[in-house]
Amino acid sequence: MASHSPYISDNDQPIVSSDDGISAPDSQTAIELIRGKVDRLYKDEPDASEEVVEAEQSQHRSKHQQFMYELSTSGKDLAVIQTDWHNYYQSLPAKEKHQVWQEFYSSQSRLVHTSHQKSRSEEIQKIAQSKKTAPRTPHKPPKLRDVRSTHEVQAVIRHNVTAGGKLKAKHQFQSLLFGLGVGLIFIFIFMFGFFNEVFIAPLIQPSRAQADTPLIVSSTSVAPTSAPEVIIPKINVEIPVDYNETTTNEATIENDLQGGVVHYPTTVLPGQDGNTAYFGHSSNNIFNPGRYKFAFVLLHTLVNGDTFYLTNNGKIYVYKVISHTIVSPSDVGVLGPVAGQTATATLITCDPPGTSINRLVVVGHQISPDPTGNTQATPVTSTTTLPTQLPGNGQTLFGRLISTVLGKLTLVGILIVAAAVVLRSVRKRLLYA
Repeated sequence: MASHSPYISDNDQPIVSSDDGISAPDSQTAIELIRGKVDRLYKDEPDASEEVVEAEQSQHRSKHQQFMYELSTSGKDLAVIQTDWHNYYQSLPAKEKHQVWQEFYSSQSRLVHTSHQKSRSEEIQKIAQSKKTAPRTPHKPPKLRDVRSTHEVQAVIRHNVTAGGKLKAKHQFQSLLFGLGVGLIFIFIFMFGFFNEVFIAPLIQPSRAQADTPLIVSSTSVAPTSAPEVIIPKINVEIPVDYNETTTNEATIENDLQGGVVHYPTTVLPGQDGNTAYFGHSSNNIFNPGRYKFAFVLLHTLVNGDTFYLTNNGKIYVYKVISHTIVSPSDVGVLGPVAGQTATATLITCDPPGTSINRLVVVGHQISPDPTGNTQATPVTSTTTLPTQLPGNGQTLFGRLISTVLGKLTLVGILIVAAAVVLRSVRKRLLYA
């Protein structure tokens, strides 16, 4: 005859032992071994106060929860309840002790979940309430202070610059070349915009220009013209001359040079004894107004013996070059009579072309008509101020910009921004030094 008894194994599953073929003492020993193991597993019972909470919150109470509920409502104090619960738990078989623990774990899980939901709900309600009552102000994130050390910052910079160590020396060299190339292009554009007369002047060759350019003559034959002109066959130049200038003011003369060559008012006229002087641009900024920016750009090619012509009042006067000199802008003596000559014409321009550093002076003496038939020069009026400096090329684009109030303000602004950038860079270096 076989008998079966339920016990709880190590994995909390009931086990069945049989005494078939086993003597009673051996069977009893096995039973006691298992019972001792179960007693050690469930030696400690759940805390009585927690069991009270579990019993009160359970809608459908088990036998153990009902016992605890009746015990907690009996009016006994917690110490007595703890003792009675201990005695009750110890009297339970192992299977029911296991059931008590399962109920305890299940109850604790529900309590934690309910408590979390309640806390979350209360937190959401507080946030909603604070949004209703708090004034609407823009949220400003707190300023975070960089607590990294200098070495850490340098390591981050090196990591970024080298793309995590993937960039080699040749890549950085290529980046350097690219930066230098872009910088040089920018500098060239800047320099060309402000000082293009220096770059263009050596390339100007009027004799190869198109026929509609005012610097060109279609033929080297010279005849009197209705308008006054200066004609230089060697460099194929035919340019109108302004004889109406009455002031020596340099700004006024530079403005009149936009319309051609200007006769200097303190000198004589063609056909009179003395020296007649004419100013023309050698090179001027292409962004400046006027059609005659390169009027005398090739004047330096004239040598002694070359001829040029002046037309005025329906007559033509021929001059042969006798001198070719370079003087300073303050050498106004070149405007006066030439020693040993009765009638001369002086062509003046800036040198080197595109600058106002010096003045190129080309002098020719009159060979036709015969200067013995010239008239006396008209004395210079007292209203005409004697010059202290020979006129030069017009202002560069940069000079014209700086001469305005807006240009001065722009330059000051650029200097302030540049100074701020430099100071910021220095400050960072000192901070991380």
